[in-house]
Amino acid sequence: MKKAVQQIMLGTVTGSESQARETLRRIKAAGYDGLELNRFMIHPSSLMLRLMTRAAGMPTGNGGKLDWHALLGESGLSVVSLHADLGFLEREPDTVIEEAKSFGTNKVVITGMYRFDYGDENTVRELAKRLNAAGEKLSAAGLSLFYHNHNVELLQVKPGLRAFDVLIGDTDSRYVNFEFDSYWFTDGGADAKTWMRTLGKRMKLWHVTDRGSRQSGPAMTPILKADSVELGTGNMDLSGLKEIALQNGVEAVVLESHKNWIDKDPVKSLEVSAKWLKENC
Repeated sequence: MKKAVQQIMLGTVTGSESQARETLRRIKAAGYDGLELNRFMIHPSSLMLRLMTRAAGMPTGNGGKLDWHALLGESGLSVVSLHADLGFLEREPDTVIEEAKSFGTNKVVITGMYRFDYGDENTVRELAKRLNAAGEKLSAAGLSLFYHNHNVELLQVKPGLRAFDVLIGDTDSRYVNFEFDSYWFTDGGADAKTWMRTLGKRMKLWHVTDRGSRQSGPAMTPILKADSVELGTGNMDLSGLKEIALQNGVEAVVLESHKNWIDKDPVKSLEVSAKWLKENC
């Protein structure tokens, strides 16, 4: 499996060309093969989007002003995939296709939808149709479409049927496959390994982080607050998840941790996680 870093981790450490160059150098030195890019971070983004990501603890930074083709070319890092907005992909498929190819990747990823009712069966089934249509256009151009989950897909659309069941069942494997995020399903109370087995060969990319706590010393209450932590420092069964990922033939594992970085430093955090990846992937 290739090892990559999700660009959302890098907003605070790619604010200038020199800072981005040093960040990419350290990512390469840590043993990663590439990045997973986000369109909204390689182009100037709207104020609303910047405010939303900052509120979530993952600011976009000023990366939209940088020449990512040049920076990545200098770094020796590849692009494993490109995250895109489904609406933009539907409106301007040729733009997304051209951009993905310009970075040398044939993988386009759609993330969970904003302001979207994952608890409504008809709405989710309509999303599956949209994904099929978008994936068919990409396929005709030699690219593949992937859906990236968070935890909202665990909502039941009716008793015994979850939104993710619908997305798996209603999408055509010729046009739509999956970038499975084991952290978010674990965070949502699901057995990530069971879902990975269900996806099987349709799971082509694996988003990974660990889940635990940094608490030390006496606890105020007997309740331990959990968040994302560096690989191998939390409580998730990463080894078990990895074995299923290997069985599924996953092509790349993508690290994405969320704001709770060691020493509040995303680069130091990904360097710590690289140790687990080197030993296990």
